[in-house]
Amino acid sequence: MPEFKRSAAVFAADNIVVLVFAVICLLGFSVAGLSFPFFLNDIISRLGRNTFIVLSLIIPVVAGMGLNFAIVLGAMGGQFGMIAVTHWGIGGLGGIALSMALALPLNILFGYLTGLLLNRARGREMIAGLILGFFALGLYQLVLLVFVGTIIPMTNPEMVLSTGVGLRTSIDIGPLKYGVDNVLRIPVPWFAVAAGAALAVWGILRAIWGNPGRKEGRKFPWMPVLAGVVIAVWGAAVMTSESMVNNLRVPAFTFLLIALLCLFTAFIQRTKLGQDLRTVGQDQHIALVSGINVNRMRVIAIIISMVLAGWGQIIFLQNLGIFSTYGAHEQVGLFAVAALLIGGASVRKAHIGHAIMGTLLFHTMFIISPLAAQNLFGNAQVGEYFRVFVTYGIIGIALAMYAWQKTQSDKRALSRLWAVQQQTQPPQPPQSSGGA
Repeated sequence: MPEFKRSAAVFAADNIVVLVFAVICLLGFSVAGLSFPFFLNDIISRLGRNTFIVLSLIIPVVAGMGLNFAIVLGAMGGQFGMIAVTHWGIGGLGGIALSMALALPLNILFGYLTGLLLNRARGREMIAGLILGFFALGLYQLVLLVFVGTIIPMTNPEMVLSTGVGLRTSIDIGPLKYGVDNVLRIPVPWFAVAAGAALAVWGILRAIWGNPGRKEGRKFPWMPVLAGVVIAVWGAAVMTSESMVNNLRVPAFTFLLIALLCLFTAFIQRTKLGQDLRTVGQDQHIALVSGINVNRMRVIAIIISMVLAGWGQIIFLQNLGIFSTYGAHEQVGLFAVAALLIGGASVRKAHIGHAIMGTLLFHTMFIISPLAAQNLFGNAQVGEYFRVFVTYGIIGIALAMYAWQKTQSDKRALSRLWAVQQQTQPPQPPQSSGGA
């Protein structure tokens, strides 16, 4: 029993952020009075359109570059692709694929230039990425407000301003709407059974194979197996009932793309490239001594993140069907970073589970906050204030904790170095008192 208490205490300490926000969401759900089918339909939609972007933040964290606020540039690249495809009138999955293809070289270029900049801002990558996003916004507006209709020919009256120069403030992507989501939609219970079974099988395979270098002392991953079994059993139970949930549909193809990104992220960390990225993230000096080109690895991490963020923005926008030309990308970095941190990640550690759990909790809070505030205070706007407070507050707290941890780590390192010097310093001969 004492061992169980210690394990529970360690688990609570390691996951305090996740547990706090889980409690907030549960209390908010009980106060909001939402019907479960309505909540489930909304959270499925939000998970489908936001998870891909949050997952794009993981690789830079692994490489020791912190939270990549510069994914705003990747979102801009994705929007450039969608604007061009909308102008050409290409819709459906083909239009989405073409948008991603057009965004790819742009975001590789953006990622390369951003990586070069962050290599010069070593140790301050997060603030540099945040400021870079504001700088890029000016260039983005210059292209779409001045160059479109002058240098860049575009005559679509539904997109261009009446003067013939510059794009309208909002663009209806029409044929591209639900270009990914409508490829395959299946009932929620069927999706729950399939997803739960896949999660349980993945946990078992992870226990069997795992990482060959860490077989000894590895614990059985009971969390994904147990969660998978519970989800599958729930889906089977709902399938045989007359619940309203049976009428809901899941964009299965969108979640398949998210699953493929999860597999890609897990796979790349097991490759030589992934091991080099992890080594760079742990200690750049050791990586340099080991023959790893540190600057090159950091640039590659940013390029991967930027490309994935651009594709994630395309998935996000196709679910909305219309977007603000000059503002749809502005909050991408902040919301994605806040979701990742709420999932239990930090500026030095992040994995797939953090991204998925954080997206679930963050957007659950978005759904329930207005109704909970309306019922408690008679004003739904209070819930909006709470959401903004949490978004910026969690980022500020995380950065402050990181700075404090780094300071403490540096102090401990200096103390150890001082102790080693004292032990290795040869004894001084006694001073003579002088005299003849």
